[in-house]
Amino acid sequence: MMMLLVLVGGDESKHQAECPPSFSCGYLGNISFPFTTTERQDCGLLPIPNCDGDPMKPKMIKYHNKGKWFEFEVAAVYPSELHSGSTTSTCVFRDNNLYKLLQNKSCEAFRYNYTPPPTYHFVSFRIVLYTTLFMCNRTLHINPPTYMHNYTCPHYDLYYQPHSHADNTSQSAFTACTNVTLPTKDFADANDPSTFITADILTEVKITEECAHCHYKQRGQCTLDNNERFYCANAMIAIGVAVKESSTHQIIEEFLKEHGPLPAARYNYSDVKKITNSFRNKLGQGGYGSVYKGKLNDERIVAVKVLSEPKGDGEDFINEVASISRTSHVNVVRLLGFCLDGSKKALIYEFMPNGSLEKFIYEEKNPLKDDRQLDCKTLYDIAVGVARGLEYLHRGYFGLAKICLRKESIVSIFGARGTPGYIAPELFSRNFGGVSHKSDVYSYGMMVLEMVGRRKNIKVEVDCSSELYFPHWIYKRLELNQDLGLKSIKNENDEEMVRKMSVVSLWCIQTDPSHRPAMHKVVEMLEGSLQMLEIPPKPFLSSPSTSPIHLSSEIL
Repeated sequence: MMMLLVLVGGDESKHQAECPPSFSCGYLGNISFPFTTTERQDCGLLPIPNCDGDPMKPKMIKYHNKGKWFEFEVAAVYPSELHSGSTTSTCVFRDNNLYKLLQNKSCEAFRYNYTPPPTYHFVSFRIVLYTTLFMCNRTLHINPPTYMHNYTCPHYDLYYQPHSHADNTSQSAFTACTNVTLPTKDFADANDPSTFITADILTEVKITEECAHCHYKQRGQCTLDNNERFYCANAMIAIGVAVKESSTHQIIEEFLKEHGPLPAARYNYSDVKKITNSFRNKLGQGGYGSVYKGKLNDERIVAVKVLSEPKGDGEDFINEVASISRTSHVNVVRLLGFCLDGSKKALIYEFMPNGSLEKFIYEEKNPLKDDRQLDCKTLYDIAVGVARGLEYLHRGYFGLAKICLRKESIVSIFGARGTPGYIAPELFSRNFGGVSHKSDVYSYGMMVLEMVGRRKNIKVEVDCSSELYFPHWIYKRLELNQDLGLKSIKNENDEEMVRKMSVVSLWCIQTDPSHRPAMHKVVEMLEGSLQMLEIPPKPFLSSPSTSPIHLSSEIL
């Protein structure tokens, strides 16, 4: 559509077209509508002060509503998502009072009954992750269901139901108790609620449809008239003639118009063929597609992931590209560009010159001289780094928990068509539980076990006379407190690091997703003391191998 924009009312000098697509705001990075800076309040609905000041100074949002002032700290802001009719952003608000209570392990934290900020004109807030606790006076003689968790405070008892029993049938036992709603960072499956209650509250910020239409379609400002009714000031109307465009082109153009330019460069499929020299240098292949080595016009070497099974209209793809391209973490590979050209989809990443981890750990595939093998300290650092990267993605709501309901996804590298041996059981059968960020945790655990064993979990030789695969073999050694017998272990420090990685990984691959730790807990366990780690229950799934394994007594 060729558009002619006409101002139909208001002050043209204040028109939203002058607003940049985003503002830099300290540790929050780039913020965009509905967020803005206090210097340019005409460009958004929720102004944040001190964006140009000390980058690490807490960023606050303060607004007046129905005679009261509301103020809360913003810990993180994530990109808006394109939806028909409205726009939704995700951010993290920090409640400092709740934070102090949790830090002090105070039971007062569980009396907090947190509620989201009230609706502000055209903006509503919703807590994404929360749970309900039942606070019961001991004189009530409560008879809760046996599966309920119980936590004792000085003056009352707390009850809460595990994730696996997420229903309302148990509430009838607590009619005389006080219901307390609190934000969470993980499933409510731990014995101590302070481990899953959080003061960093993942919050959905939603704009009303009329305001979204005013801002994105009419390029106006959402405001109220003298009668407190909605009014789109400085609105533009568009007139023009229709010109046929491809659906993917329309999707990209609509997204760029609403959200501004993406950090990642945009390429068409002919560009991708040129970058990869017609796909001559293949680096690898997985359930998602194939990866090729390429070179950009500025001579930068890149890795190009060409996605297989292209389907869908591209809206999910471009939303996820926007999310990935705005991530910034030392342990997450940077996305430099993308291609959405008809049914062709590709992602262009910075090139990792050291190559894949597998050539350093899978001895039977790429045997290296001993002086080129990664030592235990390096493997441990890699395991911690990957855990921090996944924790960052989950905290940013980019994990499976956000996108598992979609038909396809480029974010979930461990999806149901991923690499065999890494796939969580719930991705095959819902009898094992629902798909969530805990599916990523399972895949992480299997990867670290392969780092420990330095070979594939589904094809490993062990010193027994019957078929075992490495997770079961290492579990038996740990359970009996036996020498691990791995030739990568050179000293006591190596032994401790390998034991810690093994125990944490076995927690990660628990068959029941609710028994697996969240990634922030994985980081804590890896960086904590080995003596504080308990041996988890043995995962009951057998080896996924379908062919006989020849066993020997050779040291692993």
